[in-house]
Amino acid sequence: MRRLCRVWLCLLFVASLSSAHEMHDHGTPERLGDVSFPISCAPSVQEEFNRGVALLHSFAYASAEQTFRGVARVDPQCGMAHWGVAMTYFHQVWSPSLPLSVFPAGQKEMLEATRLSAKSERERKFIHALGALYQESDGLTSSMRTAAYEQAMAEVARENGRDVESRVFYALALLSNASPTDKTHAKQKQAIDLLEPLSREYPNHPAIAHYLIHACDSQELAERGLPAARAYAQIAPSAPHALHMPSHIFTRLGLWNDSIESNLASRKAAHERGDTLDELHAMDYLVYAYLQTGSDKEVSQVIQDLKAMPNLDMSNFGIAYAATAIPIRYAVERGRWDDASSIALPSGAPPSVVAIAVWARGMGLARTGRVKDAREDADRLRQIEAQLRASGDNYWSTQTGVLASEVMAWSAQASGDTHQASVLLRAAADQEDAIEKQAVTPGPIVPAREQLGDLLLQQKQPEFALKEFQTALAGAPGRRGSLQGIAQASRPNDRAELY
Repeated sequence: MRRLCRVWLCLLFVASLSSAHEMHDHGTPERLGDVSFPISCAPSVQEEFNRGVALLHSFAYASAEQTFRGVARVDPQCGMAHWGVAMTYFHQVWSPSLPLSVFPAGQKEMLEATRLSAKSERERKFIHALGALYQESDGLTSSMRTAAYEQAMAEVARENGRDVESRVFYALALLSNASPTDKTHAKQKQAIDLLEPLSREYPNHPAIAHYLIHACDSQELAERGLPAARAYAQIAPSAPHALHMPSHIFTRLGLWNDSIESNLASRKAAHERGDTLDELHAMDYLVYAYLQTGSDKEVSQVIQDLKAMPNLDMSNFGIAYAATAIPIRYAVERGRWDDASSIALPSGAPPSVVAIAVWARGMGLARTGRVKDAREDADRLRQIEAQLRASGDNYWSTQTGVLASEVMAWSAQASGDTHQASVLLRAAADQEDAIEKQAVTPGPIVPAREQLGDLLLQQKQPEFALKEFQTALAGAPGRRGSLQGIAQASRPNDRAELY
């Protein structure tokens, strides 16, 4: 009877995890890197739990959730399996990091993890730390929750100083609280100091390379992240996100061919796995790189492929952002102002994504002389800015304010008020430069500083335009618009419009 029971449990385990394995079984061994996260659950689930953590470290959240749920079915007393499921809802470097739509489900998993507890103090600390994120309190903001989680993970890391998982999860917790307005990158540097020594000790651990890339995703630190960028895709080639992530560093350094290669591989892998979010994310970075290399034919093909993708979930921020930004990048970077002015607003998308479409339309209207209509779009952007601010989304509120100022600046230029145009656009550039981009985007559609250079060229001030283009290029190396602007500003007799 006991033997029959063991056979039944084994069959149940295989069945429960078959869907997760199907996503990664393409006739070759799955390669997600080396992860060892010892737990006190049934020995039979240890390997699958390690796999779930490896998937988690490469942000393969759906597959990780399936794996952890399979572990819970095989060992119903495994509290760490429920911790794993709850972790898949917490997207620490994305925005929002913990969507309201999944919060109740995560909270339910944490209650179960706490109820089941764990045999080891280390596991109980992991559960307690994540419980700080999901604690019951209507008065806690998202930033307060992530700060509480970071503090709890700091304790886990201190008490388990030789445990690699304690340290890498703490490093990620630091990144989840890195302020985009902190140009000293204090949290990122703290994470780097944790991760760089680990990279030498655990060269095939996916989290170390991955989180180093995120920590170094700024102009100041990008060079420091290049070794991790070169390594990560080799560590976990079965994860589409691992194939894409190096392009964050390549984009910062203007290594366009490397970025294109990275995102072609990621897009293909994501498409094969039916991972729409990762596929679109790779497509957005791919289009950005193609535009910098003048590969317009390739951009047009990506846009056609995007149009053929059915039933996109535009309520999902990552999907909506990429699907909206891709055609806008092409229209605006190539100065196709009539196309920009007819951009349709995305239905069902978050306000921060709708703002990008409103901006593109307003820019197109302003650049084609339809000032009144452009100013109406600028007013709408101000309304979205206020809406985002009221909801507590200060990052995207600030970004939307920059977009509104840009539309107003070009409207002023079109109406002949050149002084107001330069004042508005310079303020927008200063504001944009003071805040880091988020991981969802390779960068602004067109940096405000680059636009300021173009504006000054149009106002016949090439010497001042040159300085702005040089500053823009220092912040975003290799951008085609800035390089072209420098060339034009260096030829006083050439007053051709940049865009």
